[in-house]
Amino acid sequence: MKLSKTGMGSIKLNNLDEMYPGQSILLQTGQIVQYGAGIFGYNNVPLLLKRNLEKVIQKTLNKYDCIEVLLPILQPEKLWKDSGRYDHYVDDGTMLVVESNKGNFCLAPTAEEAIMEFAREKLKSYKNLPATYYQIGEKVRNEIRTRGYLLRGKQFPMLDAYSFDKDEKGMKKSYHNLRKAFLEIFEKVGLTIIPIVANNGAMGGTRSEEFMIISTQGEDTILYDEKTKIGLNTEVLEKENYQEYLKEEYQIEDISNLKEIRAMELGHIFQLGTKYSETMNGNFTDQDGKQALYYMGCYGIGVSRTVAAIYEQNILRDKNGTYCGFALPKSIAPYMLQIIPKIENEEKFKFGMELYSKLQEEGIDVIIDDREKITMGAKIKDSKILGTPYITVIGDKQQGEVIQLEDAKTGEIKTVTLEELIKILKNN
Repeated sequence: MKLSKTGMGSIKLNNLDEMYPGQSILLQTGQIVQYGAGIFGYNNVPLLLKRNLEKVIQKTLNKYDCIEVLLPILQPEKLWKDSGRYDHYVDDGTMLVVESNKGNFCLAPTAEEAIMEFAREKLKSYKNLPATYYQIGEKVRNEIRTRGYLLRGKQFPMLDAYSFDKDEKGMKKSYHNLRKAFLEIFEKVGLTIIPIVANNGAMGGTRSEEFMIISTQGEDTILYDEKTKIGLNTEVLEKENYQEYLKEEYQIEDISNLKEIRAMELGHIFQLGTKYSETMNGNFTDQDGKQALYYMGCYGIGVSRTVAAIYEQNILRDKNGTYCGFALPKSIAPYMLQIIPKIENEEKFKFGMELYSKLQEEGIDVIIDDREKITMGAKIKDSKILGTPYITVIGDKQQGEVIQLEDAKTGEIKTVTLEELIKILKNN
């Protein structure tokens, strides 16, 4: 990508949001654009980061034998009335309703109803089970209290998966299969996640776990023991029978060693049982030729939340301790290297452009800062904004064919040849 084509001028960060400095940088630099409370557009780098995250999710879930589908955002209200959830979602203002001369429609805040409509036409026999469908799609929720930019918005991309089994034993097996897949996804994108006991809430069912990242930016208070890795959302303690619930479902008998910490929820998984099958006629023909209800599981990852967490967790400070940009994880960074050639030196600029072309030919995505009328000092300062893991300055200190390669996260600089550079960038 040529930086001159993006319209990006010299960057000056002012009065960053102390609570969410990473996303404040994105907003000030035009990498995300706010259209209204909780409504955001993505510029090139965050968009590609989101897509790379989605690719990790897709490849991992495909490996765990899940089937990708796509459900509509606009859904007939009948679906929601069949499940009995229409009045609840409309009355509390969460779901937006569209009226038309062809009937009333809903902008989907979640997908249990739509997936049941989808699955019951395909999973008619026990021979079709178990099956797990997933989608990565937009959701719309009229959040009254939007918070944390991409962390809690009105429109957002989400991974939601649903497992269908013929009995409770199968449901539990699918649940643990997806739990393992979720842990693998977060590990691949460089986030340290802890799964904790959660309250099923309005979703229903018997068991659920939230996937949390320890962060003061989170809006949840959890109890956690670092030694035993046991954790639970404090909302669980509001259940009248929480002690019995913890013992029966999670084999947790003693929570005296757990300490309160703040955390950010990025994912949530549920064992739903037959709740939605009962209300929405979710039946299949069992081995005896009789009609039986699906046992379902539900699994979600907030894609935009995870993008936000990646930025907040990978923010950089300069020598003065001031926030100055990012070093995105090498596993999902949209561009691996930013090239900063000295434009006023014809030889250096030519070398920088040739390097840019050669790396593109090798299939390596890179950025070149070819902006005019901006000093080298300003460009070097701006270089951290887009989050490339590596930076190279083609200036007065660069000699011959060798390249000074800087690791944006550590600041380590080493001299490499073109062949060595290609190997480094391809191996990350």
